[in-house]
Amino acid sequence: MSDFWSTFGVDLHVDVDPASGRRSGLEHALRDAVRSGRLSPGARLPSTRALAAELGLARGTVSAAYDQLVAEGYFVARQGSGTEVADLAQRPPEVADAAVTRPIPLHDLRPGSPDVSTFPTTAWLRSVRRALNAAPADVYGYGDTRGRIELRTALAEYLGRARGVLADPAQIVITSGYVQALSLFAGVLHRSGVATVAMEDPGGPPMYREVVRRSGLNIAALPVDERGARTELLVQRALPDVGAVIVTPAHQYPVGATLHPARRRTLIEWARAGGGLIIEDDYDGEFRYDRQPVGALQGTAPDHVVYVGTASKTLAPGLRLSWVVLPRRLVEPFADAKVHADHGTEALGQLALADLITGHAYDRHVRGVRLRYRHRRDLLVQRLDSRPANPAHGFALHGIAAGLHALISLPGSGPDEAELLARAASRGIAVGSLGEHWHGGDGPRMQGLIVGYGTPTERAYPAALDALAHLLGIASRRAH
Repeated sequence: MSDFWSTFGVDLHVDVDPASGRRSGLEHALRDAVRSGRLSPGARLPSTRALAAELGLARGTVSAAYDQLVAEGYFVARQGSGTEVADLAQRPPEVADAAVTRPIPLHDLRPGSPDVSTFPTTAWLRSVRRALNAAPADVYGYGDTRGRIELRTALAEYLGRARGVLADPAQIVITSGYVQALSLFAGVLHRSGVATVAMEDPGGPPMYREVVRRSGLNIAALPVDERGARTELLVQRALPDVGAVIVTPAHQYPVGATLHPARRRTLIEWARAGGGLIIEDDYDGEFRYDRQPVGALQGTAPDHVVYVGTASKTLAPGLRLSWVVLPRRLVEPFADAKVHADHGTEALGQLALADLITGHAYDRHVRGVRLRYRHRRDLLVQRLDSRPANPAHGFALHGIAAGLHALISLPGSGPDEAELLARAASRGIAVGSLGEHWHGGDGPRMQGLIVGYGTPTERAYPAALDALAHLLGIASRRAH
């Protein structure tokens, strides 16, 4: 027998085998539900009266079954609070949770994340309240696949003002994070006939390259040096069949260089001459510390550049909100890809972010955390006493003018990257490694650690910095 019932807001489903007898069948079904985890600790159970009515049983039969399971420790009966599932001391291990659990490092200096404890909770709550109070009913429907017009309008103004991006709301599509934007665009490129995409080497995380490959595209490694991506190789056709290139011109990841003005011009000339497409990943463009942030490449060639920005660094990655500014000819195919991916990004967060931007709380937050991160950058430089160094004799810091990470190149005669990572792990220090970001060629490669100084909380940062300095102090002694 299978039935549903609800009472006091409680919905429950249970299978009772009539062949086992009414009372014993009910006991067995409820006991199995607890053991299997389907009824979790603290779950509220229907009243005996409601359950008896729904199952067509005598109330005394249900009461007796409840009493038996209370006696066995499966249920807890509290006066005036009804009956709940007990928190059993011995429960089967949760295999799924164990599979995804990762040890928490003592000192977390991994790159790729801001200090999420700085999230502007109070301002966000105010924006949520205002947005919901003013929201039309259609916000709870599917809506425009490109995203809420409120956010696209706010972004068009903000990006033009703060990043030099030329766009109107019709050219903007909201995505659920940068990875989705990359995946959607790789699919659009593949369907348009593009065979190969150039990606910086060293470049973003390996997952980014895998996302591109899974869309059916080949990847060509575009070398990077202290002036950024070597875009002249595209003009010289040293990378054959490249139809698009993905770059981080404001702050190259992970080396940290800003794309040299001459190379910016070369890249745009390549796109205009051959119809190539540039995907500009502006992942942390707002965070520049020693001078005005470099404007977006898109502003100089909006018909040839796809601009991708994100709230993951300025606010928090958990929001899953990114934006893509497209040349007009690509809006329809990109929006179509978005429809077939998930039909649209959740709307309420979009409304809250739109209010945060239009009320300038977003600007205030960015200015505030920029000062915090600059101070952390300064502490990193001071603590490691970094000066321009010959890599053969000591480590050196790279890319410290902007962003939330720094690259520490390792001395040629000291411990290699793998050994330092092992030492760091043994001391509870989590850092990134340069090695996983290389993907082209067999020549000599720089070795280094990538330090995310935005990741720790304010309180945890000094201890993490001390631990890092001690680790690198060992490397320095070994090098000499």
